[in-house]
Amino acid sequence: MADGPAAQVVTDLYAVLVRDVPADARGELLEASPCVVCSATSTRPRFEIAGLVHRVLDCTVCGTGRIDPLPLPAEIAGFYPAAYYGKGGSKFSGLIEWLVRLVASRHIRFLMRQSPAGARILDVGCGRGVTLRSLSRAGFEAHGFERSQAAVQGLDRQVQVRIADDLAVADYPAEFFDTVIIWHVLEHVRNPREVLLETARILRTGGRVIVAVPNYSSLQGRWAGSAWFHLDLPRHLFHFPVAGLRQLLESCGFECRSEHHFSLRQNPFGWIQSVLNRCSWLPRNGLYVMLQRRKGDDRPRFPLGTRMTLYTALLLLSAPALALTLIATLLRSGATVHVVAVKR
Repeated sequence: MADGPAAQVVTDLYAVLVRDVPADARGELLEASPCVVCSATSTRPRFEIAGLVHRVLDCTVCGTGRIDPLPLPAEIAGFYPAAYYGKGGSKFSGLIEWLVRLVASRHIRFLMRQSPAGARILDVGCGRGVTLRSLSRAGFEAHGFERSQAAVQGLDRQVQVRIADDLAVADYPAEFFDTVIIWHVLEHVRNPREVLLETARILRTGGRVIVAVPNYSSLQGRWAGSAWFHLDLPRHLFHFPVAGLRQLLESCGFECRSEHHFSLRQNPFGWIQSVLNRCSWLPRNGLYVMLQRRKGDDRPRFPLGTRMTLYTALLLLSAPALALTLIATLLRSGATVHVVAVKR
């Protein structure tokens, strides 16, 4: 493999091994670029990514993690092949896709309650447009922003989408939106603070921003460590503890109103896949990859024994995973969290 981050090519990021840094290096203090949340420059190494020069450094002040060195834009684009977004608006096999959309309907109802009828809503990083489609059909003026043309294939034609390399480049008018949704996107971008500052510009005073991220300080994340499903390295460039996310929002002109730690769509599966990731004899994130297989998929299949093991684990671990999700919610330590804030 050629030297330098821009020269690295990875074909299957879900299978990339993530390791804890060696014990003798874990307490090492490293100077790095200013933290995106608190501007501190003191960090400690946390995780290594097999085959890549990148590693995760944690801010010693606020606990926010970041990929170091930060991948270049061209390299980041390579992290998202067309298969990442699915095909024709679908990402999973038929039954799983139906279940995902059924569970997602709960979160869409929550989003609807955050805005008045007919509100103008922007979904930043709208992807396959599952959320936008529902908002549009419910009578909202739905807008989407995406960086990838491949991501929006199969999107509802009623939805207005702009494709650009950066939210600021999309050039929305000032104070144009009533609500902006940034749902599991902020951790993927090179400039989270700039995205939130641009969000503040295009959001009306008193308008709401809803930001969802994996919770780096969560019970699940702390238990799973390098096996945590929601690390998704190296695609996740930043790793926000919930306190860090709130601090970042406040510093960008927002007032945090509520935080929500329950996600039926994200958190139980995170427990299941993280448990499986701790089993070294199973493929990393193998269950997630297997559930994405659709008719006509020409990617290699796992051996029959591996597939049966993964399906059995899904059945046996589903109830305990739901119970752990409820416990983490009560402890306000959900594996993913979404914060609702208003523009001051």
